[in-house]
Amino acid sequence: MSRINTLKDRRFRPVEHNFTWRDTALYALGVGLGQDISDPRQLRFVYESDMLALPTMPVILATPGFWMQDPELGIDWKRILHGEQGIELHGALPTEGTIIGQAAVLDVVDKGPDKGAFIFMENRLTDKATGRPIATLTSTAVCRGDGGFGGKAGPVPQPHALPSRAADLTWDFQTQKQAALIYRLSGDDNPLHVDPDIARSAGFSEPILHGLCTLGIAGHGLLRNVCDYDPARLRKMNLRFSSPVFPGETIRTEIWREGAGVCGFRCVVVERGVVAISNGYAEFSQM
Repeated sequence: MSRINTLKDRRFRPVEHNFTWRDTALYALGVGLGQDISDPRQLRFVYESDMLALPTMPVILATPGFWMQDPELGIDWKRILHGEQGIELHGALPTEGTIIGQAAVLDVVDKGPDKGAFIFMENRLTDKATGRPIATLTSTAVCRGDGGFGGKAGPVPQPHALPSRAADLTWDFQTQKQAALIYRLSGDDNPLHVDPDIARSAGFSEPILHGLCTLGIAGHGLLRNVCDYDPARLRKMNLRFSSPVFPGETIRTEIWREGAGVCGFRCVVVERGVVAISNGYAEFSQM
């Protein structure tokens, strides 16, 4: 029997994550930086000389792991979807060091047996050496097989509504066929992204790209188009995962300017015309 209604009482131990410049470069390569090796702005994220860390990299650092797979919880973990992700940046991420992550369950919402349950999570990252806050990560897990346990039905945060007009900026990025094979080396080794048999058993024709890899590509689009490749300028990203991406497909990031230092965005798979990331919201410094 599922114990999902008790999750707000769950306590997580702090996670300590050591990383080097090689890990920073590997993450950047995993989300596609360096495809244009002649672009010095991209080179700074994959080459240790005068190196920078991508502002989306905190999503892979000091995570509590796939703890919902714990059999004592009784969660139908094979039916879990990563529904939403948020990143609030408090300062530049160093290219190497030790990060401490403190995770917590913020809320659990029961949408009924036909819609499942939502688990809202937070992970606060700090730099061990200085105690400086690095980022606050928020995420929503959609537990499709665990609704109807009698919990509260809401409220749930409303997604950011995008403008109805055409996007102000668009940027196309073709992923590589081996993109998931590279990205998984940064810590997410779910076989769904590499094993064709497991992908087919989950209802996909072939392994799919990690959702957080697609997020990293969207972050690259924002970094390139509104932040002039300065990672210190990106302050916040919130988004909703809408559809999977297959390695090799082209991701079009569409950006709407919505005011000083604010934009909305989404990602569309060009070849299939489906929205992979929706309801995106970002904040960035003007300079």
